[in-house]
Amino acid sequence: MGIEETSDSHSDSGNSGALAEYFGFSEHGTDLRTEILAGLTTFLTMSYIVVVNPQILAQAIQLQGYSTSQTTSMLAVVTIIAAAVATLTMALYANRPFAQAPGLGLNAFFAFTVVGSMGISWQTALAAVFVEGIVFIALTAVGAREYVIRIFPEPVKLAVGTGIGLFLAIIGLEAMGIITGDAGTIVALAQVGQSPVAIVSIVGLFVTFALYARGIPGSIVLGIVLTSALGYGAEWFGLVPGGTLTPSSTQVTYNIAPVAGAFLEGLGDVEAFSFALVVFTFFFVDFFDTAGTLTGVSQIAGFLDENGNLPDIDKPLMADAIGTTVGGMLGTSTVTTYIESASGVEEGGRTGMTALTVALLFLLSLAFIPIAAAIPLYASHIALVVIGVVMFQNVVDIDWSDITNVIPAGMTILIMPFAFSIAYGIAAGIVSYPIVKLAAGEVEDTRPGHWVLAAAFVVYFFVRTSGLLQGNL
Repeated sequence: MGIEETSDSHSDSGNSGALAEYFGFSEHGTDLRTEILAGLTTFLTMSYIVVVNPQILAQAIQLQGYSTSQTTSMLAVVTIIAAAVATLTMALYANRPFAQAPGLGLNAFFAFTVVGSMGISWQTALAAVFVEGIVFIALTAVGAREYVIRIFPEPVKLAVGTGIGLFLAIIGLEAMGIITGDAGTIVALAQVGQSPVAIVSIVGLFVTFALYARGIPGSIVLGIVLTSALGYGAEWFGLVPGGTLTPSSTQVTYNIAPVAGAFLEGLGDVEAFSFALVVFTFFFVDFFDTAGTLTGVSQIAGFLDENGNLPDIDKPLMADAIGTTVGGMLGTSTVTTYIESASGVEEGGRTGMTALTVALLFLLSLAFIPIAAAIPLYASHIALVVIGVVMFQNVVDIDWSDITNVIPAGMTILIMPFAFSIAYGIAAGIVSYPIVKLAAGEVEDTRPGHWVLAAAFVVYFFVRTSGLLQGNL
């Protein structure tokens, strides 16, 4: 960028001249030390995904001839590579301090809804991730972002984060042994006083909440590690029988061949209705989660223009789309931009050097794959509860004084956890939006796309729940 630096403002210019010029340190009022510190902070706050994403996906991706711990370890490798590729693209192409990795919520949708509830093979689910990434790349390349944003009802977009938070919290609390299914009440408090897993999980959860509230970088990772240590310690001191609180196997493999490229097999086993819904949901959540995160973090960084828009937003959106496509090819769920990037921005990160630091730290974390394989499921799922609770903050953005916003937003939030599906929650909100607008005499607020989407989802709900697809999934 040809910007000269003075020794007064940048004491490290002697050994970072090329980086300073490439990323524009002077233009953004930063320096190499600040950018590296910001990258380290961002990585610490989001590195829990290296443990959590594999644990979630391993519940859907089962490989013949490989133990659960081996599958988890190879998925950890895939998670790291996908995160590194996406974040490197963000650094070198978009020159923004945003970090990316497989997203919470989308991985749960992949494992528990697409593969678990809908019965779609994990290979086909990966194919849907790949197709979603290609669609995202195409729409970003032709500059169709504004059109895509306009076609979705605003209250539904604003409600998705809270709905996903509830969805994640239920998954996490169940894995921690705190809630359980019940014939009489559907969901009930488990017998936590009789469960070592629940007791250790509760202690770990509140420790993690305390660390998070104190603003300690890496608080979720620390909470996961401390909870795991508590479980191992309880067995070591003979408080509980061996194998009660620790994984039965900690075998590790770095060979990702069984999952890399599996999407190709999935492309040959596609059922149109369900596949389209899965692709749509992946795209919807990824697109609006990324756009919302980019806007929110950019506001903190001072990147937004006078109209509240991020200049050249298509570049970070393209980095997200490329990450998702590569992730689907390698064997992981949708990649998205992390709100934890705000922690690095608050430390002064302003350029792609922050993202480059995060990407390099992800690659260095490959050395710690054996630790990820040794983390118990209940410990890793503490992250779901903590992040789920934090995501409740999004609900304040909804205009609760307008009933035509309340109904679609409320349906979106309620259906997600109760139907155990992010897709169904989004669909319920989209279907209800034009109906209540019409009933309230505000049909001018709707667009043809709203009605087309609503009609399509009504048809899908009928086909999906009437048994017509039975035997095809």
